[in-house]
Order: sequence, then structure tokens, then C-alpha cells
Amino acid sequence: MKFPLSWLREYVDLPAVTAHEVAERLTAAGLKLESIESVGYEIKNVVVGEVLSVEELTGFKKPIRYCSLEVGEAAPRWVICGATNFAVGDRVPVALPGAVLPGGFEVGSRKTYGHVSDGMICSARELGIGDDHDGIMILPPDTHLGADVVELLGLRDDVIELEVTPDRGYALSIRGVARETAIAFGVPWRDPADVEPPSFDEESHPAAIDDPTACDRFVLRTVSGLDPAAETPMWMQVRLVRAGMRPVSLAVDVTNYLMIELGQPLHAFDRSRLDGPIVVRRAREGETLETLDHVVRELHPEDILITDSSGPISMAGTMGGLATEISAGSTDLVIEAAHFSASGTARMSRRHNLVSEASRRFERGVDRELPLYASWRAVQMLVAFGGATAEPGVTHAAVEAEPPSITIPSDHPDRVAGVTYGRDVVVRRLEQVGCTVVSAGSAPAPAEAVPADLLEPAAPGRAEALTVTPPSWRPDLTDPNDLAEEVIRLEGYAHLPSVLPKAPAGAGLTAEQRLRRQVSRALAAAGYVETLAYPFMGTRDLDALHLPGDDPRRRVTRLANPLSEDEPYMRTTLLPGLLKTLVRNVGRGFPDVALFESGLVFRPEPGAPAAAPVLGVDRRPTDEELAGITAALPRQPLRVAVVLAGERDRSGWWGAGRPASWADAVEAARTVAREAGLQLTVRADQHEPWHPGRCAALYVGETLAGHAGELHPRVVEAFGLPPRTAAMELELTVLEAVLPGPVDAVPVSAYPVATQDVALVVPAEVPVAGVEAALREGAGELLESIRLFDVYTGAQVGEGRKSLAYTLRFRAPDRTLTVEETTAARDAAVALAGERTGAQLRSA
Repeated sequence: MKFPLSWLREYVDLPAVTAHEVAERLTAAGLKLESIESVGYEIKNVVVGEVLSVEELTGFKKPIRYCSLEVGEAAPRWVICGATNFAVGDRVPVALPGAVLPGGFEVGSRKTYGHVSDGMICSARELGIGDDHDGIMILPPDTHLGADVVELLGLRDDVIELEVTPDRGYALSIRGVARETAIAFGVPWRDPADVEPPSFDEESHPAAIDDPTACDRFVLRTVSGLDPAAETPMWMQVRLVRAGMRPVSLAVDVTNYLMIELGQPLHAFDRSRLDGPIVVRRAREGETLETLDHVVRELHPEDILITDSSGPISMAGTMGGLATEISAGSTDLVIEAAHFSASGTARMSRRHNLVSEASRRFERGVDRELPLYASWRAVQMLVAFGGATAEPGVTHAAVEAEPPSITIPSDHPDRVAGVTYGRDVVVRRLEQVGCTVVSAGSAPAPAEAVPADLLEPAAPGRAEALTVTPPSWRPDLTDPNDLAEEVIRLEGYAHLPSVLPKAPAGAGLTAEQRLRRQVSRALAAAGYVETLAYPFMGTRDLDALHLPGDDPRRRVTRLANPLSEDEPYMRTTLLPGLLKTLVRNVGRGFPDVALFESGLVFRPEPGAPAAAPVLGVDRRPTDEELAGITAALPRQPLRVAVVLAGERDRSGWWGAGRPASWADAVEAARTVAREAGLQLTVRADQHEPWHPGRCAALYVGETLAGHAGELHPRVVEAFGLPPRTAAMELELTVLEAVLPGPVDAVPVSAYPVATQDVALVVPAEVPVAGVEAALREGAGELLESIRLFDVYTGAQVGEGRKSLAYTLRFRAPDRTLTVEETTAARDAAVALAGERTGAQLRSA
């Protein structure tokens, strides 16, 4: 909504304030400022002149005229002009030498076309008041010669633009903004709709409402004898341009002007083109309408139409039809003002992708009482500016509607805001926005209005109940909280205290929530950077992972309305999003990357319904219907995944670095498990998209929780990844299911640690995890930790064998261990490892 400040001042007794101060007050009252533009301030030395003579110059490719102008000086001015729409005796704006036009364009005296041009005759666009550049602006014949055009036309102004939210439709008018401004500054204002239409018993033009759900008020007035040549007053054209609308003709400009001023869209029909009575109804099957934009539209049965005997003549509240358009020779007009359904207009506008200034207002809610007054003002303007005659009679078709009323305790705004306003302030603020407020005795505060823990304690006793009838221009006021918001915003949001809600005792994070936070923090501390990808993927991603055709990850949930047809499925694995993010980072010059993401994946169950049933909202679903919805939903486990490429330990002056490998991916999984207080069992596996010889299956007990390792070279090539990229994906939901509960802190022993090193020779195919598990179990309770510090293969241990060197740390909580105790524990560990894995102590 754009409007010049001068238009606002016409109805509000504003003090000497700037546009920025007005905008600040409106913003504080809840209206969002979009922009402020100062216009016309750079224009100077443009005056009114009269054309004394015109000499047509020949020999040029276009018409050139050499004109003498009387501008109120001692001698006429001579200028060159290429426009032909003016004649001798016309009064026009003249930019004298030294003048400045919008954009910093300076006008001087110069020789052109063989003559000296001592200035310039201006068009509307050259003065910054429109796009018309086809001809010179012609001023009224009684305009004073030599007058300053800027002052005459009111070109210097400040244009304020507000972004109007859907619940503030009244702010799409000077009338609505003027009311808010007057309240904000505490000054009087004049309602532009405060007119008294004459009463008539007869109809102006026959009309009826066929569907009350589409329209509940329809008003017609008629004027005749309009002068087709009548020009729109220049001040009105300037205001329309400043408000972002293009002047067209007097009749159209009057309806647009009043729409901006009052907020009531109007439409003018050429009476000579109407055929019989007008009826407001819904569209019928197969009907079409050619609208003013020359588009033939196929109408929907829910479209709201204005029709006559010939059929549709207008899409109600959106755009008129071409058949009844006002032409250059139209003299008899029918002025229509109505109150159409807000939801019906909005649906029709979106259905036809046809958004107009009228539809923007109707879909937000228009004052139901305005049609009688707005249509009469339109008639008055056409009579005053166009020489028309107001025909007696008015057509007023209406459906009775009971004004809504809301009962609200007088202290309800106090309880919502946590501030004591008092009854008098509540009543005053509600009356300022146009509400009628009467006392209705006493009543308790409604418990459902706001959560109990956010309410301030109410004063002792019962608050007075107020019955509030919202004004017709505020259809958004429907319940006590809406009224409380009006009081709070007008009193000032800045005056609300910052009070944190009280947390109820015993509340806090669940064990699952704590685990998710701990996992993210632990991976971040380990050097991984968290990413957040869209949870969508496509067939190309699954193919790039080289998943076999029967892999469960290829069983997907398709989106009904995907953002992109390349990614129409909900993801079944976190890896594609992470791998594409890694490629993007590497491509931008970051070769050493370690990323992680945690989020849901979507795994449809075999045999599940293809789609969930669509239920109505008129009742609660039955248990069977809820079960049907649940059965159609995919399983949504929570997962965490990491990807690594480049150097894990950086190289530098201290020496060579260490590239990321499958072992880092496995260690990331162990890091996650440690946060859950669990220990993973690692086993060799073959599972796409990992390398078959460098893939580890991760188990919690005997439950598979995920995989880690180096990606398959074909996957690396398909995604364009760096060589030997590693990845891990682990299902947190599996870990959450076996969380051990609160962890007891282990007492810190004050006794010294005893260290034993062992080197075991095992067959090369024996997994390290199996040897470590046997050592841990065989060592017993005295074992504090175990660490593999060396793996050796070579001639000394024999072909097909490897040597594993471990450090075993023993400690007792109540004594210093003896050599005999630690040696016995070590020997027991070695014995069990030998029994299970065939391990033998390596000789020196």
C-alpha cells in the first residue's frame, strides 16, 4: 500500500512531523514499513506557460515544432518541441533554462534543428508523475501563467509504502491508515466515508443476489450525460501515480481513487452494454468470460460472477469483462459497489492466477457498510468533474447479517500481556479502533485463552465482563485474544516486560534428546563440521551408490509435490546429501573435509498402503482411520553419518600428515557409541556403497546398527569424490533402544596403574576386534584399558600371519597390585585369546 503523506494529512491533523516519524509510529502500532520515498524535491524552475504560436519545421524525419510561449516574463520564450498534441492557447508546463527535472536532468538553452531552444515543454513522465511520454501535459485553461508547477500540482511529497499483512485489510486504504495514524499521535481525524447519501425508493438498475455465500451486499447507482472528453483533475492523477496506479480515464480514475482512499473496490459498467437485470451468482458449467486484459477465461463452478441476461460480465471483486468495458464514448454509467466473500474471491484470484488491486482488498476483508457511501461519493465526483447527472434511485440488494459480539473479561489483556492496563484503558483502546463496548456484568477469565503458566496472577475477585461488537471494517476481530492484541499493540509492544516463563519442576530433556545433543557435540569436538541437507533424493543418487535392485534402500516414499523432479523421493540414507556437500566443498578449494549430519530417513515397510487416506476436518478421525494413516507412514529412524576426505592429520613443518581412512570412519562410530555408554562390535562385511575389503559392520550386541569404511571406487567415481573417501552411517534409534540408563560414576582409584605389553601372532584373516574382545574378557575386572599400538606383518611372523601388540593397563580400587596379580591376569587374557582365535605369544 503506497500513499503520499499529503493525502494522509488531508484527513489527519498531524503535527509538524516527518514521514519517518509517521512511519515509526505506524510500525510501533503493528503496521510494517516497506519504504519511504521523497519525490519531487529536486524539481525546480518549471512554470506554467501558454502557447502563443506554433511553427512547423520541415525537412526532418519526425515532426518538429518551433513554439513561442508566454511564461509571465517580459518577452516570450521560444522552444523546440517534437510533440503534436497541443495547440495555440493551451497551457503547458515549461522548464526554463536552469531548471532541474527528476533524475538530476538539467535544462539549458541550446541550438538544435537550426533554432535556439530556450527551455523545454514537459510531458508527465519528464515531471515524474507517470509513464505517459506520448505527448505534452496539458494543464487546465484557467491555470495561472507563470505559476510554479511543482506547487501547483503538489509534486513535492513523501510516499510511504506499507506491507499489509492478511489480517489488516483495512490498512489498504487511506481511511484505515488515517485512523491508525490519528490514534498513534492522539490527534483528531476525519472519516472520508462520512457522507450522507440521499434516500431513494426506486431502483437504479435491477439487480439480485443469487448466492448469499458469494455476496451479501450489492449496490448500484447510475449517472448519465458524462462528458467523454472530461479530463481527470491533475491533483487526482498525481495522487494515483504516487499510489502506484496509472491514470486511464475519469470514470476509471474515480473508482481507483476511491478504492485507495476508502478501501472499497468499485466498478463502472457502460449502461448501454448491459442486457437486462444484474445477478450475482456462481459460475455454471462451460461458461467463459473475456476479461479486460483480453484473456478468455474458462470459469470454475465456484467462481463468483456478476452477470446479466447475456451471461457473465465480470469476475466479482477481481476483474471486469471486456463486453461492458467503458469506452471513449461512454456517457451513461452504472457504478457497482459490493461486499463479496473474502475466501471466495481469494480462491478465484489464485485459481485464475489473476491478482488485482480489488482482489487484494476483498480477500483480506472489506467494510460491509461501505458500498452505499463509496458508490455515492463516486457519483458525486463524476457529477463534479465530468458534468454527469446523478440518476435518481439506488439498487441495494442485501442479505441480513447479525453483527458479531465478543464477551471478554476487562482484565483479559492484562493477563495475556502480564501488564496491568485497567478497565478504562481497555475500553478506550477498543473504542478507538471502532468497537462498541458495553458492560455485561462480571465473569471469570476464560481458561482456554492462553496457557496457564504464561498468565500473570489475576487480581482478587471477578473481573467485569465486557460485550464488544467489532466494527464492520475489522472482520479479523473474532475472539478475546484478538481484542487483547488490539489493546496491547496500541499501548505499545515496547512497554511489555521481558518475563521468562517458569519451567515446571521435573521437566527437562529425555535420554534420547540428551544423546542426540551429545553425539553432535562429540563429533564436532572430534573435528567434524555439521551440515543440514534437504531430506530428498532421486533415482540417480541410488544408482550412484551402486545399490542392488533388491536393496531395501531402493524402496522409497514419493513426494506428492516435489520441489524438483530430479529429487522426488524422501531419503532412505543420509549419504547422498553428505557426499554432494563434500564434492561442493572440495570443488571450492577445501580438499580436507570431515562432515557429519544427523536426521531422519524414511523407510517404507513392505506391503504398506501406497498412500494415506485423506480425511475431512468436520470430526475427529476414528481409531481405524488413524490406524490406516499410521500404516501408510514410512518408518522414520534417526541416523547419524560422517564422510571424510583429504588429510585427517594435517601436514606441515613438523612432517607429513595422515590421510583420512576407513579407520577414522570406524572411530567416528565408536565416538557416537561412547556417548551412549555403549560399546560397538566391529565385524568385516560387504555392503554397498563401501569397498568390499574395507567395510565394517557395526553391531550393538547382536543388532546391526550401521556400517563404516572406505567407499567403493565406483561410487567415488560416480559422485566425483576424492580418492579413498571414507564414510560411516549409524542408526541412533538402535542405540536409543538399548541405552543403559543413568550411568554410575566410577570411583577414581588412588592406587598406581600396572602396565603389561603383549604381542600376539594370529592368522592374517583373524579380525582385531575378536582378539581384543577375548583379551578384555580374559583379563577380568582388574583390566582398566586395552590399546592396540602396533600391527606387524613380515618374514619374522611367517606367511599369512600378523603380529598384534597391545598395552594392557591394570588397576585395583583398594590396593596396589602385585607383579604376580598382573602377570596372572595377563596370562589369563592371552590364554583365552589363544583358545578363541589361535593367538600365540610372539617370541623376541
